[in-house]
Amino acid sequence: MNVFIPLGALALVCGGLMLVTGIRRHKAQHPKHVAMLIAGMMLTAFGLLLAGFAIAWQAAAPPDVNAGAAK
Repeated sequence: MNVFIPLGALALVCGGLMLVTGIRRHKAQHPKHVAMLIAGMMLTAFGLLLAGFAIAWQAAAPPDVNAGAAK
């Protein structure tokens, strides 16, 4: 298993927790809570992309670089 899949899942969970915390405390309109919203969205998206691309990379067939004829 690729190391990027659990890393992406961890980033996804941490980002989701930051996002939920930022949403629940956003009523106070503090810059800290707005920063938590932004960071949570960015970390969630990063974790989703990291895990998704790692899964796609593992599932893809290896490229056949010797298939082309040399001219």
